[in-house]
Amino acid sequence: MENSVYVGLSRQMALRREMDIVANNIANVNTPAYKAEKMVFREFVREPERDERISLVQDVGLARDLREGPAEPTGNPLDVAIHGEGYFVVDTPLGERFTRHGRFQLDAENRLVTSAGHPVQGEGGEITLPIDGGDVSIASDGTISNEQGVVGVLRVVNFEDEQALRKAANGLYTAEDQNPQDVARPNLSQGMIEGSNVQSIIELTRMMQVSRSYQSAGRFLEKEDERITQMITTLGKAPGA
Repeated sequence: MENSVYVGLSRQMALRREMDIVANNIANVNTPAYKAEKMVFREFVREPERDERISLVQDVGLARDLREGPAEPTGNPLDVAIHGEGYFVVDTPLGERFTRHGRFQLDAENRLVTSAGHPVQGEGGEITLPIDGGDVSIASDGTISNEQGVVGVLRVVNFEDEQALRKAANGLYTAEDQNPQDVARPNLSQGMIEGSNVQSIIELTRMMQVSRSYQSAGRFLEKEDERITQMITTLGKAPGA
């Protein structure tokens, strides 16, 4: 197979993966605290053969858009949105996980948990609200209190490299080898959750651009196939035929 076909195929393969990412972004336009993603590409130069330099397309990973999503009011006093940097700490059977999705509730033991039932961590561990303690108030610094006084303080952490966080189920992240650092002055809002930062119009535009680029690469491959076929037919003819 000629090098031009390799180049065209590498482009199409990268575009197919990019289309998957764009489609996933659009599917999560209403997912709380979801961060849009995009492919990261680079030029891959194959080892030269007979002084030929072959430049291919290679996708090397994903980049997450870390911009804050819009804060959406819910009316639920246990919902909390983070403004600026930070992640809530959640205790799961697989260890600590981190999230910006602050839709919380109380379980049968009156512990503050996520919608999946994982306990939300405070500065002193799990947070349990007293039964019949009255209305719950959550201050901007994460202090939780009711009519009986302070119940606990939500733990909010951040990381040196947020792009290195790995997605897990239910809007959670794993920290890999990074150590979480407590945010000194978190900025939280009660009765709100952070929405998705996906911009649907931009993603739809990207989808159309990717589709056109894929079709263009397909036409290029078709022309290359015709050229190679014609070349083989011409060279395969016997002299004088």
